[in-house]
Amino acid sequence: MTCYDVFNGDADGICALQQLRLQFPRESILVSGMKRDIDLLQRVDAASGDEITVLDISLDRNREALIEALSRGASVFYADHHFAGEIPLGERLDCHIDTAPDTCTSLIIDDYLGHTQARWAVVGAFGDNFDQPAMDLGQSLGLDADDLAALQQLGICLNYNGYGFELEDLLFHPVDLFGLVRQYRDPLDFVENESGYAELLVQYRDDMARAENVPADSESAAGAVYLLPNEGWARRSVGVMGNELAKRFPERAHALLVDMGDGHYRVSVRAPYRRKDGADELCRQFPSGGGRKAAAGINALAQDSLARFVDRFQQQFGGMQ
Repeated sequence: MTCYDVFNGDADGICALQQLRLQFPRESILVSGMKRDIDLLQRVDAASGDEITVLDISLDRNREALIEALSRGASVFYADHHFAGEIPLGERLDCHIDTAPDTCTSLIIDDYLGHTQARWAVVGAFGDNFDQPAMDLGQSLGLDADDLAALQQLGICLNYNGYGFELEDLLFHPVDLFGLVRQYRDPLDFVENESGYAELLVQYRDDMARAENVPADSESAAGAVYLLPNEGWARRSVGVMGNELAKRFPERAHALLVDMGDGHYRVSVRAPYRRKDGADELCRQFPSGGGRKAAAGINALAQDSLARFVDRFQQQFGGMQ
């Protein structure tokens, strides 16, 4: 029997897996990639009796690979909060999917484990921009304001590390970053003692300082669109930049488009922070689009489709009440 852990390379995926492996340690083959690398299950060559854990990647985008793994006799534990579509039936599939706009995979796993590794769930929720659920959970654990601020910064940095066009854009491959994380039962010890985190924090602050100076290409009461250059800092900071804009202007939606240098844009969309709905619906109207209600994206939007995208963006969010 071979065990596989397949996880999104962002904060939510890493922290969900950290909780599970603290509670249920096991040796496994780790499969991950950049945040947009969600067709991960097809990388697993499953056989009868294998055990596969899948965290924070859309079942809709991995359905065929999931059905294939089940048909070969593998058992699959699947937890996620993205659009799933039709969920296959099978006694070897243990599925925990909740697409509610106020939850994430780390919080789903926290509930599943009965809050036994909840500090890492706080980190994952902060990283996925679920600040209020993260605050509520952290306060229930007795964490003070300084501790919560430290865990919020950690979550943001873990999430930031997952963004890029190529793995070379990332400071750490997500598998390597999980390797650093898994040594620490308490995330506050990670913050205090992990030199890799200190290095990540320096790069994050440098990139975000550049992002602060980017003006909107167009904006209205309903939403704002930002066009970012094909540069490393933009490729890495786009996700966190979108989250920060969503909190700064909670009544409007945001779209951030990074020039891919090949006639396409990589698109990140944030629904209004106070009405976390519609981002996935918008992005699924375009090839390679998907995500969740509050935050979604398009992997490659043709530049000649920009005007159509902006029009659909305004239609999607302009009529929200």
